[in-house]
Amino acid sequence: MKLLRTIRLDPSDTFVFERAAEPGEWAVSGAFMFAGVDPETLDGKPRAAFRGGFLGVPSLGWSTLTQIVEASDEDRAALVELLAGEMHRRLGAPDLVTARAAADEEVAFAASLCEHPRDTLIAVRRSFENGAIREAFRTLRPRGTRKPMRAFSFLEVEGEEEADETVDLVTLAKERRTER
Repeated sequence: MKLLRTIRLDPSDTFVFERAAEPGEWAVSGAFMFAGVDPETLDGKPRAAFRGGFLGVPSLGWSTLTQIVEASDEDRAALVELLAGEMHRRLGAPDLVTARAAADEEVAFAASLCEHPRDTLIAVRRSFENGAIREAFRTLRPRGTRKPMRAFSFLEVEGEEEADETVDLVTLAKERRTER
């Protein structure tokens, strides 16, 4: 079985998102975090999380990329329990039974994204269309022989074309410094 883990190829997640997931956390899509939220009202870092973040568990932080990794049945079960606990304690699920069912669905969906080879990177692009959240996923695969991954060593991209968008990383970095 394969699941998703967060990966950080550069430090950008630490200033793009309010809370960045730690590298190596189990990950799920995280779209449920925006249930009941009007995406039109989101701006700045919450908007960045909505548009392109995977949710890391247990931090409930965001990651731009996830990596497909091998996982055992025990890993999957532990992830479901961990996510269910967070949904109950921190996100207001009414009880653990309800939280566990929701967490199981989220983990199953994350696993369904893992049909690609191990070490493939997955990126998400979220939008709000016709009153519903829509997610599109892209894959990035290392080119050539397996070496340590670097941000600019990827060639193959599969998935939907992404809208042209400019991100001002310098301004985001300055905002992060002023928040400290």
